[in-house]
Amino acid sequence: MRISRPHRAWIVAAVALVAIIGAAGFRATPGVFITPLQEEFGWTRGTIGFAVSVNLMLFGLTAPFAAALMDRFGMRSIVSAALALVAAGSGVTVFMTASWQLVLCWGVLVGLGTGSMALVFVATVTDRWFVRHRGLVTGVLTAGGAAGQLVFLPLLAHLVEMSGWRTAALVVTACALAVVPLVWFLLRDSPEELGLRPYGAAPDAEPRVRPAGGGAAARALRTLRDAARTRAFWYLALGFGICGASTNGLVGTHFIPAAHDHGMPETTAAGLLAVVGIFDIVGTVFSGWLSDRMDPRLLLAVYYVLRGLSLVILPSLFADTTQPSMLVFIIFYGLDWVATVPPTVALCRKIFGANGAIVFGWVFASHQIGAAFAATLAGVTRDHLGNYDLAWYGAGVLCLVAAVMSARITTRVSETRRAGILVG
Repeated sequence: MRISRPHRAWIVAAVALVAIIGAAGFRATPGVFITPLQEEFGWTRGTIGFAVSVNLMLFGLTAPFAAALMDRFGMRSIVSAALALVAAGSGVTVFMTASWQLVLCWGVLVGLGTGSMALVFVATVTDRWFVRHRGLVTGVLTAGGAAGQLVFLPLLAHLVEMSGWRTAALVVTACALAVVPLVWFLLRDSPEELGLRPYGAAPDAEPRVRPAGGGAAARALRTLRDAARTRAFWYLALGFGICGASTNGLVGTHFIPAAHDHGMPETTAAGLLAVVGIFDIVGTVFSGWLSDRMDPRLLLAVYYVLRGLSLVILPSLFADTTQPSMLVFIIFYGLDWVATVPPTVALCRKIFGANGAIVFGWVFASHQIGAAFAATLAGVTRDHLGNYDLAWYGAGVLCLVAAVMSARITTRVSETRRAGILVG
């Protein structure tokens, strides 16, 4: 009896998942370093926070250029180089003596490295290797980002407590380097490289042709210029910017201090965010499955409406203990946290064709910019008003605006052809 071997696409997806899980964990690591760095060097939290902000911004802004570099030099080379950057950035910190070195290592090097393995890497893998189950695989790989934080942060926090932050930094370096051989020997840039078709592609489907001409940076900027001529791009970018503001920027950054303002212990609030991460995995995978079967515009509109309503209700749920109503919010918000990614990737692919991964890179950059602005504005709101209520209400209203914009996205190719962006 002959046992058929799995399509190589599944091996590529598995390797990508390992790299993405690692990237998420590496990027989130500075959170467990704040207190020990403050105690050892006497740096203010603002100084350490600046390094994290640089990391956050580069994590988003690197994405479109990484997508173009993957088209020119291949996924294997770029991801291997990104892992080497993360290893260098983490490893060199054990020798640092000044705060600018923290900005250079964790802000710049780790930010560039993890940004090259961000959600744009997900879009590139699924676009090249899958036709069938694209949405589902997108959901699984995206959920790997949440899983990375769940896997790494408890271990690293334990290492910091038991052996110091330098040991934790060296563990990150070792993990990043350990993934490089896996990527180099098992990840392949496209099925055509191995004489295969993408998984689920029709037998008569034309092979993918790598875009030619121009440098990677020039192509990324050219793609942005052309995409910016379309209304669909602005709806996607502004909507995803609101997505970042209402998740990473607001809830991810300020939920714990907001809960503490109402008397809840910080450890309890942190545990609730961990539950968000668990249900995030379930929601994102399910959203990917739905994206294969439903109109992505409808999914985005529904997700943003539900998120907006939940944020408007949130201020009334805070208490000094975990009430059942707060648990319902946590579970619901976790299911919706990154559920927006699979339909957004699907729309970028459908509207912008072969340039869809680069366009998604720019859309993802807007997500991180929105997150950065929200993190700052919510803190200013708390400083001036004494509570976060206006921030929650404002984010809820913005989510409703994102829902309207999502519903108005057009998927007609005529607009993108006129803009000169649709390739293939």
